[in-house]
Amino acid sequence: MAKPSPNNLGNEPQAAKVRQLRQLSDLLDNAIRVPGTSLGIGLDPLLGLVPGGGDVLGGLISVYIVFCATTMGLPKDILIRMVTNIVFDSLVGIVPIFGDMFDFAWKANSKNMDLLESHLASSQVSKKADRWFIFLLLGCLILFVIFIAASGIFIISLFFRLIQFIIPG
Repeated sequence: MAKPSPNNLGNEPQAAKVRQLRQLSDLLDNAIRVPGTSLGIGLDPLLGLVPGGGDVLGGLISVYIVFCATTMGLPKDILIRMVTNIVFDSLVGIVPIFGDMFDFAWKANSKNMDLLESHLASSQVSKKADRWFIFLLLGCLILFVIFIAASGIFIISLFFRLIQFIIPG
């Protein structure tokens, strides 16, 4: 499916915001192209290598993209799909090494930008999500990102305790 042009996504301030969000998404998911391929590596999987803090920072940037989507009037179903992409990315990302490798392929931010741009480019009329739904959705997502990061730190600390138990020092 061809991506819609940010230039035909509504009024100019909205189109400028979509371009800014796409640049942010590309920085997180596709900043560096792998030579000889169409694959890109972004900062998000690299941030995930930093225990706890990197996951929080990457997650909060993802939340920002969803927040901006809410201000553009996206309906509940699309917002839920966007949050699901972030939750899935975060859950798998908590697994050391495998989660970071998975993050290179999943690219939740790019998927979310595709959803945002497709909705804005469509002529489909939809009811935007109500304020309470948005508040609860974003609040739960932020708490989830923090919980996942704390869980990652907890798992790493257990791993180091196990190593200290096996190799007394």
